[in-house]
Amino acid sequence: MNRKQFLIMVVLVAILGGAGLAMFWKDLSGYQESEAKIGAKVLPNLKAAEATEILIKDDKGVVTLMSKKGSWSVKERGGYPADVGEISELLAKLVEAKVVQSESVGPSLYARLNLVEPGKGEGSGTALELKDAAGKQLAHLVFGKVSLKKDPGNPLPNAVNGVPAGRYVLVPGKTQSVVVVSDPFANVEARAGRFLAKNFFKADRIKTLTVGEGAAQWKITRELEYSQWKFATGAGQLDPSAAVGAVNALGQLAFSDVSTEAKVVGDEVKTIVAETFDDLTYTIKVAKQKSGEDYLFNFVLTGEPPKTRAPEKDEKPDETARRAKEYVDTLKRLEARTQFEKILGQWVYVMPAKSLEPMLKDRAQMVVQPRKPGDDKGGPPPGFPPGMPR
Repeated sequence: MNRKQFLIMVVLVAILGGAGLAMFWKDLSGYQESEAKIGAKVLPNLKAAEATEILIKDDKGVVTLMSKKGSWSVKERGGYPADVGEISELLAKLVEAKVVQSESVGPSLYARLNLVEPGKGEGSGTALELKDAAGKQLAHLVFGKVSLKKDPGNPLPNAVNGVPAGRYVLVPGKTQSVVVVSDPFANVEARAGRFLAKNFFKADRIKTLTVGEGAAQWKITRELEYSQWKFATGAGQLDPSAAVGAVNALGQLAFSDVSTEAKVVGDEVKTIVAETFDDLTYTIKVAKQKSGEDYLFNFVLTGEPPKTRAPEKDEKPDETARRAKEYVDTLKRLEARTQFEKILGQWVYVMPAKSLEPMLKDRAQMVVQPRKPGDDKGGPPPGFPPGMPR
């Protein structure tokens, strides 16, 4: 190596070293003195009762929860009623949230903790904003990464990397502070389905259940509320467990979301009709979504509950009088529920396929299946407890 080459190398080392030093100081400048104190409330002046609008936003969507005359609704779902319990829990957590760790992190490092405002680049988090009735901002936070805590004693597979123990939050102030709060705030997510009121219709006291159309249709019925189910028409012995499963599924439906644009139409629509002993009829339409396994679901409720109770056969006069008085209270609850359920019929719901499967069986699946040779190994028939005489 000659003198000239040596001097060139020295200059290059100096340049590279300077660049590295500059990067070091740039990274270091991202750390600031935090004004947040351990144990202090994140939002010390927040009054939850003043909040009438909650906006949650991330890069994938936005959810706006609105309060009017004490009733909360979800704007992005056509004003569908919101889950008051979920909202109350969120507001209570915000009021009580305390700093358990304070990080001296500047804006240049926000992306590493997913604390960038949504829509402003990579490493974005979830923004939450509260407003009062006049539109004044009560709070604005950005929720970032979940803080994990190692728990060697937790045997669950998903706890290998730690369990959620807190969350990084960007808090406004004289200088924005990055803190860790002791709650993961799992309900801070821009998913409208999470905040929808889950109160749904509960079809009970079913008298007849009809599923499908044409040759594929099947209908089951029972004479009394606690009678055995049987096919209304057609041959074949009804499988009791299949009948009970279908009826129970109808009374336990839970939707995952509400659709404001979709309609339950097309050649693949299946109709379900349930008639009850309370003179109510639920006419349900279901169709599988174009993508995924979920179904679109809507219903119409018709009929009115009887104003008086019909005495049962061989019922004694004193029993009739007592039950008639009890029915007055039952009727009030039934009428209120009927009015509420008729309102729910104006929306289209997204229903998990699993919840509808017991009702969407073909007629052949509702029939008792013949035993195959060798099925009976000498044990008791299905449904018999061990030790019971056959």
